[in-house]
Amino acid sequence: MTEKTDKKQIPEVVTVGEFARALDIPVAQVVAELMKNGVMATINEYIDFETAAIIGEYLGFEIEKKEETGKETRNKKQETGIAEDSANLVPRPPIVAVLGHVDHGKTSLLDAIRETNVVGKESGGITQHIGAYQVERNGRKITFLDTPGHAAFEKMREQGAQVTDISLILIAADDGIKPQTVEAINHSKKAETPMIVVITKIDKPDSDINRIKTQMAELGLNPEEWGGDIPVAEVSAKNKEGLDDLLDLILIMADVKDFKADPGMPASGIVIETHIDYGKGPVATVLIKNGTLRVGDFVAVGETYGKIRSMESYGKKKIKEATPSMPAKISGLKGVPKISDLLQVFGDEKEAKSEVENIKRSKTISSLSKIKKIGVEELSASMRNSEKRELGIVLKADVRGSLDAIKEAFDKISTSEVCVKVVSGKVGPVNESDIAMAKSSDNIIIGFNVSAPANILQMAKNEKVKIYSYKVIYELLDDVKNLLSDLLPEETKELTLGKLKVLAIFKSKKGQMVVGGEVKEGKIEKNTEAKVIRGKEEIGRANIILVKREKEEAREAIVGSQCGISLDKELPIEEGDIVESFRTEKVKRSL
Repeated sequence: MTEKTDKKQIPEVVTVGEFARALDIPVAQVVAELMKNGVMATINEYIDFETAAIIGEYLGFEIEKKEETGKETRNKKQETGIAEDSANLVPRPPIVAVLGHVDHGKTSLLDAIRETNVVGKESGGITQHIGAYQVERNGRKITFLDTPGHAAFEKMREQGAQVTDISLILIAADDGIKPQTVEAINHSKKAETPMIVVITKIDKPDSDINRIKTQMAELGLNPEEWGGDIPVAEVSAKNKEGLDDLLDLILIMADVKDFKADPGMPASGIVIETHIDYGKGPVATVLIKNGTLRVGDFVAVGETYGKIRSMESYGKKKIKEATPSMPAKISGLKGVPKISDLLQVFGDEKEAKSEVENIKRSKTISSLSKIKKIGVEELSASMRNSEKRELGIVLKADVRGSLDAIKEAFDKISTSEVCVKVVSGKVGPVNESDIAMAKSSDNIIIGFNVSAPANILQMAKNEKVKIYSYKVIYELLDDVKNLLSDLLPEETKELTLGKLKVLAIFKSKKGQMVVGGEVKEGKIEKNTEAKVIRGKEEIGRANIILVKREKEEAREAIVGSQCGISLDKELPIEEGDIVESFRTEKVKRSL
């Protein structure tokens, strides 16, 4: 070890090349020292501070951690995008999430409000994507966020609650509160989002509004008319009843909460949907939380960046700018961002790219900080997991939100014995590279709301790759469960045939013994397995190789009869013991 000669400051995570430059020594010298200590890393790979400090000490340097200034301030700005001392704050439209159980009328309610028909376009009548829409009431705008209702889209629903100002919790008057309703309520509470309970389908003959309010109270949501603090609206999308009252209630709550933004600031927003458009490239739908987004702006969105080339409103109209609370579909990004990524506007492309690099570095720091040294228990667990059977699939979806939701659903249906391994998960139609990836795994491609051209289908057939296409999420999950079930090892079950009470020990010699007794249950069969039971304890096991009745060989002895049996093993059997005859069979298991 070289004697320490200098102090050097480095960040929490640094590449090998950056570390060498900070020490002002050749990269090869750092790489060599890392190799001596069992760390194989190239010039562009990251090492954490602990590793860097150890290697630095060997090289004669005292390593100190560099504190990142302004990081907390930057993160706060990313989250809100609003300058607290801004003198230009003005009221903005409320952003309203529509949450609740499958088939409780979320999309039908929005259809009635917007006088459109989205539900007919959704597979299985279930909303599969997050969509944002704006409506107008008395000259004021309201932004609605329609979130998926199926259980597999729980993550997307949660993100819907986190980006909104007000949550509408929909409960069908004829059905009541369901598990997904409770999930929606919990997401809203977690995000500290004020709630309005909307009792739907009040036109149904078996609707019971008082029962719904009682269920609400049991969950701690006391209706205002009962002296609580939760506003309740009663509506019928079918008859368009109570819709104006609901919109007025939303605007009243918006006035009370006083939602404001500064349109003059550089825009900040949140991604609510993404996909690849094969004319525009990566496309993202964003909700503008503050400021104004304009065509030509340079933006950083999560781990990608770009220059806004075009924008569309929720009605697919070309627009040049998007103001606070407005949903907009943007193009011009270098890559596909993730749902809930933050959008920020910067002065030029260099600044936007630099911010993305900071975000990536921050995520690398976070992931490396979670790495633990492997001990005996972790190693044992790793060895056990190596025996887990994996179903390798290539997953393609039309939008990023669906892709992430399906991956999360795969994690939930996986067990300690079998699991889904997504070898590749991307947005867009099935292509040649997907077939190549599938060939390297289990020859399975699963597509959700995506197509496969005729030439790709033929190629898949030639390469013996199976392409499964779905439009409804629960059908996809059911089929994947069946594929996983096929990987489960068969279960061995013992089928009891009969029980014999031992009355006498006739012969016992090495490798064999003969006993006599009475059949108390079922039948004792030749060429079956047997276990000897004394009380509740199993003494041993053997095979029944011979059955005799009245000194004559027999195939079996039935209940109530006496017989002698020969076992192919010497066991410590005593009079009064029970010999249980059984067969083993393999049973297919399912998830």
